[in-house]
Amino acid sequence: MTEDRGEREDPRASQVVMILLRLFRALERVDTDLTPQQYRILKLAGAGGERSAKLAERLAVAKPTLTATADGLVAAGYARRDAEPGDRRVVRLCLTEAGRDALDRADAAYARWLDQLLAETGQPDQVLHALDVLNQAMDEVRRARRAASGHAGPDRRPQQAGTA
Repeated sequence: MTEDRGEREDPRASQVVMILLRLFRALERVDTDLTPQQYRILKLAGAGGERSAKLAERLAVAKPTLTATADGLVAAGYARRDAEPGDRRVVRLCLTEAGRDALDRADAAYARWLDQLLAETGQPDQVLHALDVLNQAMDEVRRARRAASGHAGPDRRPQQAGTA
């Protein structure tokens, strides 16, 4: 006789997933003039022109999805595509001045939202520390997955929250 599926589930896991999804939905509602996907792409591209293929990998999205989002950012004047010197087949996505401004506005809006939320916890430092621990764990899982799939090698990605 097999166990009932509901008896095997960890209720804490379901509760935490629901909290994380609620947080994500709340982040989606912060008025930034950028979608979360656009924000993530601009953040990574802003760290220094990034190859489109590498961006897709780091964002864990299909290349066509990245291309469609990048097309929108380019059309809005927030990003531009630059060919790699010496290899015109390689394209890097780079921020424009308007993109930096949009990113600054989004950062400020997210900071206001987060500051208000953290103030309500009464333990902002503990919450931030827990989030940092989770971010580090996601980095480790990503590195292990890459190593297991034959993509071993240094992960040169800078430590940034939300880039898993």
